[in-house]
Amino acid sequence: MTNEAIKEFITAHTPEATYDETGEWLNIIVEPNQLKPLAFMLHGKAMQMDFLFCLTCVDYKTHLTMVYHLTSSKDRTINLVLKANVDRTNPEIETVCDIWRTAEFLEREVFEMFGVQFLNHPDLRRLILEDETAIAVDEKKEGVRETKGYWPLRKDFEDPINMIKL
Repeated sequence: MTNEAIKEFITAHTPEATYDETGEWLNIIVEPNQLKPLAFMLHGKAMQMDFLFCLTCVDYKTHLTMVYHLTSSKDRTINLVLKANVDRTNPEIETVCDIWRTAEFLEREVFEMFGVQFLNHPDLRRLILEDETAIAVDEKKEGVRETKGYWPLRKDFEDPINMIKL
């Protein structure tokens, strides 16, 4: 299946999606609330993107971007990257671990390292850091929910021991 055919298929179901073809793979950029319905569609019989082999987050200082790398175990020539930008102050996105089981572990890592809340995740808890260092507190500040915590892979993280600044 060509990139043009993939874009036609996705645009028919998610017309707001945008595309970036500057890299090796087709990148599909959607709003956070559109990601899960699109993921279900891509996983279905028409596209059979049944293998999530990477799930991570990128910090751009103004926002966080969730990145999902997909392929089909039936046709390894089709590789896609799904992306969704989330707000830094309240990073939330729906879990995809009910679509791809691999996401359960990877979402826990992103939660712990970036502070992204995966809504409806069955077991969202720390994976790597010690309990005392990775405390996340939800506070109401002027009607806005803010998540504060120790997010070591965010660019504004200041390591008091190593004093590395990005």
